[in-house]
Amino acid sequence: MMEEKTTLSGFGLFALWFGAAVSMAEIFTGGLIAPLGFSEGLKAILLGHLIGGLILILGGYIGAKSKLPAIMSTRISFGRYGSYLFSFLNVLQLIGWTAVMIISGGRAANELGISLFGFDSINTWAIAIGVFIGLWIWLGKVGFQKLNVVAVVLLFALTLVLCGVVFQEGSILHVKPTGEMSFGSALELSVIMPLSWLPLISDYTRFAKSKKGGLIGSFTGYFVGSSLMYAIGLAIALYAQDASVGTMMMALHLGFAALGIVLLSTITTTFLDAYSAGVTFTNIFPQMSERKIALAMALIGLLVALFTPIEQYETFLYAIGSVFGPLFAILLSDYFIFKKEQIEPTLSLHVGSFIVWAMGVVLYYWFMTLDLTLGSTLPTMLATSTIFIISKKAIASWTLKSN
Repeated sequence: MMEEKTTLSGFGLFALWFGAAVSMAEIFTGGLIAPLGFSEGLKAILLGHLIGGLILILGGYIGAKSKLPAIMSTRISFGRYGSYLFSFLNVLQLIGWTAVMIISGGRAANELGISLFGFDSINTWAIAIGVFIGLWIWLGKVGFQKLNVVAVVLLFALTLVLCGVVFQEGSILHVKPTGEMSFGSALELSVIMPLSWLPLISDYTRFAKSKKGGLIGSFTGYFVGSSLMYAIGLAIALYAQDASVGTMMMALHLGFAALGIVLLSTITTTFLDAYSAGVTFTNIFPQMSERKIALAMALIGLLVALFTPIEQYETFLYAIGSVFGPLFAILLSDYFIFKKEQIEPTLSLHVGSFIVWAMGVVLYYWFMTLDLTLGSTLPTMLATSTIFIISKKAIASWTLKSN
């Protein structure tokens, strides 16, 4: 699959990340910000995506330069054994994302299917989505690139239609905050989505034909796509006064166009989750095929979606932020400040880095209780980075090595 000796152009990465951003998860999360009103909500969305997007691209830079997948690059700061733990955590969150995307896409498609065809079966829609994700994976990188560009062009056209319908209702632009959500909480929900891609970004920027073009394409594609989806979700929630994606879509009376948006966006986004789960798995078992593991991960995600109730969506997002925010704060500090760019060939575990990471996880949940204007992720990453920089010399020798 993507282990083939091929490259991705800047536009190819723009299309890939725009397609990743155009998803039901982004629309739904944007709808959660509705209590802030449109004007304040849009400010939180743009500022949060700027902060999160810049952090995301710093992670992508490591992959573009070192050609290392995202999770493998954590060996720089945590050692090979350390990267195994984060591989396990990342596989779990990616399977979780795959399941969340499949079931949320299935539910939204089912609501539209009842309206359009009188057909009511969430599981059938979920299985159909799972089959198409498997097809995306099986096509490999060359076939996927061509198909993904076509899908993204269609998604972009459908998104323009969606924007035209949503924003013609001018009254939603003047809705005031209700006081039920703080600006900091809305900002955190905007930062956390691009941050959730940090453990994946280098899986794709490592194939960039041009480092500069690849990074600009990735940032622009995700920033534009995700900000737009959040804004649409915010506007639809204010228009329909309901955060359910299916209900929001039906309120717009877009019919088959709405169904197309639901299905295409779910497939192009969830493909990345399943594929990166395969890449992460090969960090532990390098002899295994990324494509076959990705197919297995997609199947597991589908089974989880079919047989496990996927709820507490916001809690899931916060859990991702608590784990991967401090992790990448340490890695980015090590890479950019201490210029540590090489992974160690020996089997090792950097205990000191793990202690600082654990402190960062605790700090994240503490900052959440403070409800800061800047949210929780940015203060946590800054605090974790500061602790790591100050303690770097003292903890450098806290390493377990195996022959």
